[in-house]
Amino acid sequence: MALNILVVDDSSITRAMIIKTLKMTGLPLGEIHQASNGWEGLAQLEKQNIDLALVDINMPVMNGEEMIETLRSNPKWASLPVIVVSTEGSRTRIERFQRLDAKFVHKPFSPEVVCQTIEQITGQRYVSQPSDTEF
Repeated sequence: MALNILVVDDSSITRAMIIKTLKMTGLPLGEIHQASNGWEGLAQLEKQNIDLALVDINMPVMNGEEMIETLRSNPKWASLPVIVVSTEGSRTRIERFQRLDAKFVHKPFSPEVVCQTIEQITGQRYVSQPSDTEF
């Protein structure tokens, strides 16, 4: 089963690095959609069939935490697997994301870490041969 993924980050460079890393994981990828803030991310969820969202925390208009709280309150997306990808990682904030049923990946990250986290959050085991490049 190919994964349709939404990458939400205000930095186009970071989005490109995440997408490149996803391609290096060896995971079965379908369509990859992008958004530059939480509001745009929610709009993409309305338009696209998304299996997994990778979300930054600090973004303009609507930050990652607000986006995740909003999607968790909507029955259509309440169980959508979400991975927070950020350099910020205070214990308190990570615990809040865990309560929202989101996993946390610190930047910089490797394809192996991304692959393992996706397998963990989706409950699927994928045959992959990730590269060891770190971003």
